[in-house]
Amino acid sequence: MKVFAAKVEDGREGRDGKPSVGPIYRNLLAKNGFPPTDPDINTTWDIFRVSVEKHPKNKMLGWRKIISGKPGPYAWKSYKEVYDEVLHIGSALRASGAEPGSRVGIYGANCPQWAMAMEACNAHSLVCVPLYDNLGPGAVNFILDHAEINFVFIQDRKVKELLNPDCLSAKKLKSIICFTSLVEVEKEKVVQTGTIPYTWDEFLQMGKENPSDILPPRPFDICTIMYTSGTSGDPKGVVLTHENLTALVTGMDLFLEQFEDKMTVDDVYLSFLPLAHSLDRIIEEYFFHKGASVGYYHGDLKALRDDLMELKPTFFAGVPRVFERIHESIKVALEELSPVRRSIFNLLYRLKLYWMNLGYKQKYASLLADLLAFRKVRAKLGGRLRLIVSGGAPLSSEIEEFLRVTCCALVIQGYGLTETCGPITVGFPDEMSLIGSVGTVCVYNEIRLEEVPEMGYNPLGNPPCGEICVRGKTVFSEYYKNPELTGESIKDGWFHTGDIGEILPNGIVKIIDRKKNLVKLSQGEYVALEYLENVYGVATIVEDVWVYADSFKSTLVAVIVPHEENTRKWAVKNSYTGSFTELCSLNQLKEHALVEFQDIAQRNKLRSFEYIKGVILEPLPFDMERDLVTATLKKKRNKLLNRYQVQIDELYRTLAGGRP
Repeated sequence: MKVFAAKVEDGREGRDGKPSVGPIYRNLLAKNGFPPTDPDINTTWDIFRVSVEKHPKNKMLGWRKIISGKPGPYAWKSYKEVYDEVLHIGSALRASGAEPGSRVGIYGANCPQWAMAMEACNAHSLVCVPLYDNLGPGAVNFILDHAEINFVFIQDRKVKELLNPDCLSAKKLKSIICFTSLVEVEKEKVVQTGTIPYTWDEFLQMGKENPSDILPPRPFDICTIMYTSGTSGDPKGVVLTHENLTALVTGMDLFLEQFEDKMTVDDVYLSFLPLAHSLDRIIEEYFFHKGASVGYYHGDLKALRDDLMELKPTFFAGVPRVFERIHESIKVALEELSPVRRSIFNLLYRLKLYWMNLGYKQKYASLLADLLAFRKVRAKLGGRLRLIVSGGAPLSSEIEEFLRVTCCALVIQGYGLTETCGPITVGFPDEMSLIGSVGTVCVYNEIRLEEVPEMGYNPLGNPPCGEICVRGKTVFSEYYKNPELTGESIKDGWFHTGDIGEILPNGIVKIIDRKKNLVKLSQGEYVALEYLENVYGVATIVEDVWVYADSFKSTLVAVIVPHEENTRKWAVKNSYTGSFTELCSLNQLKEHALVEFQDIAQRNKLRSFEYIKGVILEPLPFDMERDLVTATLKKKRNKLLNRYQVQIDELYRTLAGGRP
């Protein structure tokens, strides 16, 4: 068995009321201790400053100008142009009263102004506090107050959120700076609250007229307070230092140096995941470090493919839901091929997969298959992709394999949290044995499992399973103003992630589920809800699915958001008519979904109690507008239960034959 991580300490049995813990693993590059960090990069300001010195003329930030109501080609600012603008914005902040340590909020969708405001904070030792683009006024009000924010950079369409009467904390702001411009009515309302409003150009001009020397931060200064959206309760403020972020960037550099394919100044990243989320933030920091280019989507996720075709990125990162949709669109296109062409595609798929499983690199496994079939898949993703990364939640093995074979790009999974500044583990490219796993621990961290006795997870058992714990240079320092929660999460120097995982003897990590997503059924068996959602999510009839387990019941049920196009095809094939909502009320469609689920369960060798026994069809998506998912599309299970409780109770009664 090929080894991917170094075991540096054996596990030990629990004693004196303490749980058992598994072996400690490090990255192979850190077997004998963490390697030295880059002496030129101690803060995120250094990351940017050094790249400006090395690559002043390189394209840095790209965006699409709206022409006649439609997005046009990408326009770009160079590293030097961005640097000059950042200095002016930083000077304007200082002229407005910002001092080192002041909290500066950034509220809006990804765009060049977002990144420049962030770099201005870095230049003057200010603390950047991102606000999720889709947070409602309640959460915004909480963060503004909790983080004691004085200044906010804001997207024009988000100003109304700050003017909401429920957003009382907005009245304490000194200034708000709009990414573009303010409409006159909103400007007057802002002035009435005692806050000074600026357009971006006005603030830029103020900085030019009031130049200020930069005040660079120190490594252990707070870089950002990232509030996790959370699936319940108030957001938690995760305190990340400059050292946390630079250690991750340096570690990624060391890790990637091992491989034939390197990131270069010519790479291009399409940024659409929230910049307020650690995954996108750390990818952008790494691209800035390499002197590469970041192009922002034009604001409409439904038209993301248009941005892909226009930008032609070489690097693409997404959460599993994004890749499920890509997988589904390719599957739908395959169904429209003639039987002969579909058979040829499947034959070429098996051929390339065969050679990849024998150890051949993806790009050499089958040049014939790539030429005849898979280059067309790559073309639909812009035509230049070299690396695809999935994070945020586990990606199903079926979809990961499909992407690895068909996209003509390297595909890897990673695993991490806001509290670990993004990745804790990352996969190796071209290693087919890693499918279904999240790779191995990153360079500047250590990882181990801890026993969860009430669930029967033992890190010294076979297989070794338990709660994933991590320590190292990228782990956060505290939850802001919440020492009690900090103490619960960090024990003896180890951050307890709340995720249940398995570590194979060769150091590879697999995610089972969140502790809170593991539910014991009435017969005593545990089910991993998120894992099952990934498994059942590949059904052609499914756009999205929420699996529900009641501890007092022995069976699982699910709420399905059907895939509209595939539902209509099913209806035509089976002679049903009506609107999409009307189709979702058909018992025949429910039966069709259950048949698909049964086939998937058998194919994935699920245990009998993991089969879905009943479904509810929901024509509306699980969305942020109804507060059913977080900004990273994680399901808010308590909110979903509140919405569907009555239907679920009725479904269980039906499954029990009408008995209560």
